[in-house]
Order: sequence, then structure tokens, then C-alpha cells
Amino acid sequence: MTTHRKSRSGRTAGELAASRAAMFGALISASHACTLEQVPGLVSEQAGRVGLRDVLIYLADLQQEVLSPLVAEPEPAGAGERGELRIDGTVAGRAFQHGRILPATVRDTEHWWVPLVDDTDRLGVLRVTAPGADREALLDMERLAGLVALLVVSKRPLSDTYARLIRRRRMSVSAEMEWRLMPQRTFATGRLVVSAVMEPAYDVSGDVYDYAFGGSTAHLAIFDAMGHDTAAGLTANLALTTLRNARHEGAGPDASALRIDEALVELFGGERFATGIIATLDIPGGDLAWVNCGHHPPVVVRGRSTIELECAPDLPMGTGLLPEVTVWRTQLQPGDRLLLYTDGITEARNHRGQEFGMERFTDFLIRHQADELPVPETLRRLILHHLRYHDQRLRDDATVLLVEWPGGTLPREEVEALSGIPPEPAA
Repeated sequence: MTTHRKSRSGRTAGELAASRAAMFGALISASHACTLEQVPGLVSEQAGRVGLRDVLIYLADLQQEVLSPLVAEPEPAGAGERGELRIDGTVAGRAFQHGRILPATVRDTEHWWVPLVDDTDRLGVLRVTAPGADREALLDMERLAGLVALLVVSKRPLSDTYARLIRRRRMSVSAEMEWRLMPQRTFATGRLVVSAVMEPAYDVSGDVYDYAFGGSTAHLAIFDAMGHDTAAGLTANLALTTLRNARHEGAGPDASALRIDEALVELFGGERFATGIIATLDIPGGDLAWVNCGHHPPVVVRGRSTIELECAPDLPMGTGLLPEVTVWRTQLQPGDRLLLYTDGITEARNHRGQEFGMERFTDFLIRHQADELPVPETLRRLILHHLRYHDQRLRDDATVLLVEWPGGTLPREEVEALSGIPPEPAA
């Protein structure tokens, strides 16, 4: 005689599988004609098919300090209580920081916090009610969060609600331009992990970073434009857009730098310039090639030591004085972390006149690497530490682009640990 083992909610595995398929199918179908503001209601309604109730979406703010509920009409930044949860010191925050599905408390296994991650870019968390959740329920939470993240990312470019929700104060025009232009802050594969941070998030003017992939090559760049005004933002935007245009036409780092120089001179007549590093990394082999146009040299963190890559800088881009650019090369070793940064990290001084400095910068990364935190969490803590050192007031933009090269293909579990993706629940 055939028996059908009952699972949670008194349903058989086959019944649950059918409910799961219906939930995901309904979400995908409805997503084609809905706004971001409609996503929370849609998700909460459909999640009930598999016994996940009262699903709430919380999104991290720009500086990744708080998590705010996604509602149709959020209060303006600075208007008071918006139902925010601190990332530091809360269970919801720990789920966000470490990429782990966590119960609300040790004793409360009815409510759960689930990381909301797109690719490997951390967006926030879900709050889910699921009494007596078993492994299958945790898998449903993880997969639902994955789909919700895709929906949020696909809808946010057209949503002013999203922009208001993730801001806690007014943003300058320059910062608005920079954040619209740059790629997501974190991306990872089994061969490479890339993560970036940038402050002051609401007033950044001349810093931008970039990364992209073409076959087995990673393209990396960081720019620091002259000045701290809207013109600095325009300079940085033109530099980055010209770089992408040149790269799409097959130009290497040196030819790209010359194209940027020409574009800036054409628009600003030599009165505006940008320093920068433009690099390519052969992902399988670890060969790094770069040009340095008036910028701080790249740094490699290797084990518990740091190596500043020697390279005599060429002139900044935009001066019109770049007849040619030197291409520098080095070979990375497995496990190396490559750092591209702007001078706002190392040269900014606190109220006592003390620089943050290269030693403090790299020592922080080395110590937190030993803590085995996800790479984006390490950078989040670095920038918060940097802000505290400067009493929350930066006089210059501070940007870091960190690339971890494992030297081989990491197993899925290690990629998840490095980037903060929730691991599959244990059987």
C-alpha cells in the first residue's frame, strides 16, 4: 500500500511542491505589470501558499546603517520614525551582515529574518512568520528572498519611493549623478569577488569606481576628479563614461586613459582633471595590468602584509599633456586582495590633525579578514570606522574598490561566505 508522508501544514510533499510552483509562477506573472510599491502586498499574498505569512521587506539605507520597511509612501528623510531597525545590534542586522537566516530570538522560532541579496549585492532583509519552520520552509524563505531581490532591483530604477526610502538626509546633485552611474557595490563568482564603498555618501563629488567583465578579463577603475563641487561630478562622470566607451571598442587601459584625457580637454579646456587607476585582471592567471594617472598606486594585501605596487605615475587625465601612458604589470598570488582607493581614505585628518593613514587602513582590513566576515561587511565596517575617526565629517571623498582573487575556482560554500549569500539550510 502506498503512503504519502505529511509535511508542514499537514500537506504532502507533492502538495507543497505544487503550492511552491504556484507561488513563484504567480509572482513572476504579476511582476510584469506592477510597481515597486505593489511588490510587498504581492509577495505577502503569494507567500501564504507555502505557509510563509506576514512577509515584510526591509531595505538598507545608502550607508548601510539601518533597515527600513518598504511601504508605498515612506516618510521623507529626517521626518522622524519610519519603522527603522539598526543594522548594528539587532538580529535583523546580524542576518544582513553575515548572510544568515536567523530566528527572531533563540526562543522565538516563529519569526525569521532572511537576507535579501541580488547576485551578491546586499539589499536588506525579509521578515517572515513561519511557525515550526523546517528545512523545506527555510529553503522556501531563501528562494523567495532571491526572487524578491530580483523584483526590487528590476523595479527600483523607476521608483522615487526607493530613492526616498534608502536616504536619511538630502543628497547633493553630484552624489545623485555618481550613484546613478556606478555598478552595484558587490559582485562575486567562484573566480573573483569585487566590492566597493564610497563616502560621504550624500555629498560625494569627484570619486567614482567601476568594474566590468569581458570573457576571462575583469576591468577595474577608480577616479578622483579635481574639486568638491558639481563640476567635479561632471568631470568624474565624463571620465567614467569615456572609459566605458573606449573599452567597448576594445581599447586597453593606456588607450582608454588617452581617450579620457582628450574628452576632458575638449570639454574643460585643461581646467579640470582627474587622477585614476585603470586596470585589467586576467581572472584565470592573475596577471594584473594597469595605468596610473596621477593617482595613489594599487596595494595588495597578502596574508598579514601589504605590498604597494611600484609605478611612477603619469600626469592626471584632462591636462592635455599625456603623449603616452605607461602600462605596469604584476602577478597576483592566490588569496591576494587588491585595493584601489582615493586619498580621502588615507590622507584625511581628524580634528586633532592626525591622518587615518595607510597603516591604519590596511591593518583594519587584515584584522577583519581574520574574522572571516563577508567582503562587503568588512568594507562596511571599514567605512564606519573611518567616519568615526573623523567625527562623522569628511572633507574629501573616500572610496575603496577591493578585489579578492582566490587563484582558482572556489566551491559554492566559500563564495557564499565571502560575499554574504545565505547558505543552503542543512538537511
